[in-house]
Amino acid sequence: MNILILGSGGREHSLAWAVKQNPKCDRLIVAPGNAGITAIAECADINILDGGAVATFAEENAIDFIIIGPEAPLAAGVADRLRKAGLLVFGPSEEAAQLEASKSFTKAICDAANAPTAAYAHFTDADAARSYIRAQGAPIVVKADGLAAGKGVIVAMTEAEALAAIDDMFDGSFGDAGAEVVIEEFMDGEEASFFVLCDGKTILPVGTAQDHKRAYDGDTGPNTGGMGAYSPAPVMTDEITRKALDEIITPTMNEMRKRGTPFQGVLFCGLMIQNGQPRLVEYNVRFGDPECQCLMMRLGGQILDLLQACAEGRLDQVQANWSNDHALTIVMAANGYPGSYAKGTVIKGLDSQPEDSFHMVFHAGTAAVDGQITANGGRVLNITARGNSLAEAHEKAYAMAQGIDWDDGFYRSDIGWRAL
Repeated sequence: MNILILGSGGREHSLAWAVKQNPKCDRLIVAPGNAGITAIAECADINILDGGAVATFAEENAIDFIIIGPEAPLAAGVADRLRKAGLLVFGPSEEAAQLEASKSFTKAICDAANAPTAAYAHFTDADAARSYIRAQGAPIVVKADGLAAGKGVIVAMTEAEALAAIDDMFDGSFGDAGAEVVIEEFMDGEEASFFVLCDGKTILPVGTAQDHKRAYDGDTGPNTGGMGAYSPAPVMTDEITRKALDEIITPTMNEMRKRGTPFQGVLFCGLMIQNGQPRLVEYNVRFGDPECQCLMMRLGGQILDLLQACAEGRLDQVQANWSNDHALTIVMAANGYPGSYAKGTVIKGLDSQPEDSFHMVFHAGTAAVDGQITANGGRVLNITARGNSLAEAHEKAYAMAQGIDWDDGFYRSDIGWRAL
């Protein structure tokens, strides 16, 4: 098969790495890719938000299967445009992608499906939002309604923080994403990520993980797109997994089908678990990043078969095979992230890192300049290791991190602390 993966981050590097291991993969192209991906796949410079351009490229290169990595092309309707051209695609339609692209849409779906989630209110007016916050008090959660690259959520522990978040969002800090906001009750408990594939009818669980959103050790500092993750998530017991499927995910998928917009792709369910009861924090319509890196490390080449079955509507004929192992990812980010940071700094020591089914450095924001790997984003490297226990995966990943020479980067020293 000739396969095209859309995206340029650590998620796409790990997807490419896993897909490449499947003997069905003859030719692999990633667009636009990054400096790490070039070592395992061809990279193509195409605008992945332009469905027409992607369709033309796929036809010219005899592509058999397209996997859409990030949320932006999904929200832009790229999957619809490709299906219209008769291409086999993994990823939901533009309408179904609203489960991530619009927080208020998701809340309305949850209301209709009776799925347990936080109480909320939706605002297009800053003054009304401020009045609501003053009436509710803190802690409270303020979310940009649209896509904000994982940064549009402010967990405000004080009323002043919440009011400042409203100012930022309506002043344009999050672009169009903040033109509307959803304000939610603060949910206490332990957070986990649960990933399922859905082909419009059948739901197939493909793994659990926990990630660390805060920038610094001890879960302190600003929210980021994720500073590390581990899989599986110990809090996701069999009983909680069953409850999440029965009370949240299945009713949501049924409601989507009832509305004439069946969901086909991966559904990333962010859950808050308290006293054995899961509640929905958010849905994403793509693999989480950096959780995907852990999942791919554990799933390996079988992921291609699963994604293809999902795209072809035959998930009822396949299953995910897990070994009893653990994976952990450390995100190495540029100093200053998630605020302003420098680009173009040189990263050394990558050549000496092991690359096998137990150790991989997945590139997120890198570029190759004059034969050197340079930082080209906020989250730059995903150092991922697998072991028989989480402690073993942790030890391997941190040994790798210490071997990377990059003075302009930082990483947390406590990934996996909850489970360890």
